[in-house]
Amino acid sequence: MLSPNGATTADWNIFYHLGGNGPWIRKVDAVAHGDIDAPKGCKVDQVHMASFASEPSAHHDQLTTTGPYAGTLSAFAAGTKLRTRYLSLLTIPPLPHFPLNLWASDCTRVIETARYFATGFLGLDWDSSSLKTTAATAQLHIVPETPDRGGDTLTPGDTCLKYRQDMQTGHDYGLIQLSKFRSTYLPAIAARFQAQNPGIRFTDGELYSMQEMCGFEILVRGSSPWCDVFTQEDWLNFEYARDVIHNYRAGPGNRFGPVMGSLWLNATAELLKTGPEAAGRLFFSFVHDGDIIPLLAALDLFPTVEPLPVTHRAPSSRAWRSSQIVPMNGRIIFERLTCKPSSRNTSKGGGVHHQAAGEHFIRININDGIVGLQICASGPGSSCPLEDFLTLVRRRVEEVGDFRTVCGLEAGAPAKIMFLHQ
Repeated sequence: MLSPNGATTADWNIFYHLGGNGPWIRKVDAVAHGDIDAPKGCKVDQVHMASFASEPSAHHDQLTTTGPYAGTLSAFAAGTKLRTRYLSLLTIPPLPHFPLNLWASDCTRVIETARYFATGFLGLDWDSSSLKTTAATAQLHIVPETPDRGGDTLTPGDTCLKYRQDMQTGHDYGLIQLSKFRSTYLPAIAARFQAQNPGIRFTDGELYSMQEMCGFEILVRGSSPWCDVFTQEDWLNFEYARDVIHNYRAGPGNRFGPVMGSLWLNATAELLKTGPEAAGRLFFSFVHDGDIIPLLAALDLFPTVEPLPVTHRAPSSRAWRSSQIVPMNGRIIFERLTCKPSSRNTSKGGGVHHQAAGEHFIRININDGIVGLQICASGPGSSCPLEDFLTLVRRRVEEVGDFRTVCGLEAGAPAKIMFLHQ
């Protein structure tokens, strides 16, 4: 039974119901298992990460710097955590190519996120060429968020012309669907508040903003009194409202979402195919949450039988949960695994499979939760055999269509990402 209080209790963590507006949390629902170590007999030899910063601030373009959940601290901590996890890719010969290339879209908070992450992953002087012993360890490349980039972009929502122009099923579709669902639960809250505060009328927009303030103030201050204003039932509805807007704004519920996400997915698949010796071991990209969501749609990672309803809240068993997919400083990681030969092996979440010598697999990690592809998770640790993964990506790219055609770009516009290389 739900407690009337929305704050965190022994059996209720509000961070898991803020719809991506709260601090980073580990993904625990719709995961294959909780073991993020490389499966027995396997090693990670290539890593691709897409991470985002979408933080509130007075100027809406600054990374938060105060409180226990500050964006600067979260990004630095993520870099340190991944350095610990993937240290061998930095230190075991043959050493990786330096300077290591990193990429960030041209937004202040995204760039700051990348820089703090790099400091945690590589050390304080990662971008300094003044050291006596070595040149710069890494180089951060800023990718413009301009329409002329076409398909050669980290922010396809800015370059997909039809997506920006279509007021009904393009970028604004998420807001349209959000408005419909908000009308199913906010009027009851308004009536309750008005009974407690006679003479004051509350609009849907004002009430929704109050709920947003809970997560935003937690990020800046560590806590917020707004969290206690609403009941846990209110928060379940807010969480779902955030699921709705993400799904229909740039996710699988938007006709442009999958094709926008296919750009980074296809470029990454080519690098996974090429392998670490020729392509490099480590690839880190930093974007907005609205650029992560299309990637998930392109991969069809959380398929739904029916579109998310907006007349009522979908069951809690739904796979599409934005709180765990895009919390602040969230990340999705593609790991390329190389496994030792084994005639028969059983691994958690992966079932029984056969391995050939040096066989390769792709494993997906979303916020430290291993997520198996619905139609391809037969490998170790719910991974997908590399060739099967590449076939899946090729099929999805064909299904979602050509980026330039779907987006209404000129024939001469860049068709794909070309900057992603070491």
